[in-house]
Amino acid sequence: MPTIKLFEELPVWKDARKFANKIYNLTKKFPKEERYGLTSQITRAAVSIGSNIAEGFDRYSKKDFIRFLIIARGSISEIQNNLYIALDLKYINQDDFQEAYALAKELGKQINGFIKYLRSYDKNNSKANKLNEESNYYQF
Repeated sequence: MPTIKLFEELPVWKDARKFANKIYNLTKKFPKEERYGLTSQITRAAVSIGSNIAEGFDRYSKKDFIRFLIIARGSISEIQNNLYIALDLKYINQDDFQEAYALAKELGKQINGFIKYLRSYDKNNSKANKLNEESNYYQF
């Protein structure tokens, strides 16, 4: 079982960071008048994914960690919805939409898999994924 001491070591957080950068680059194509509307909404949701993964990791309980992963998953759905709006308004083309939507879907699957893993591991191991408070790391 690997030992994870920092949220930055989580592959899901690394992918969330890459996804947020992709969304920021994509929204550069949006009209300037959307800066405080759709652009702000979609970029805040993208940042929220990694932020919730990081915050949940440092909450000292696996139950809280899972809750924050679920919130991160909700932010992905919000982005997917907003991608449709951006496509409908012709702020992005079909190729950009499909690429970003597929990345969002993949990240959602990764988070769902991680949640499933954390939940199922509990059933098989009574000491599962407890934060070692003395040294501040998770044992996965």
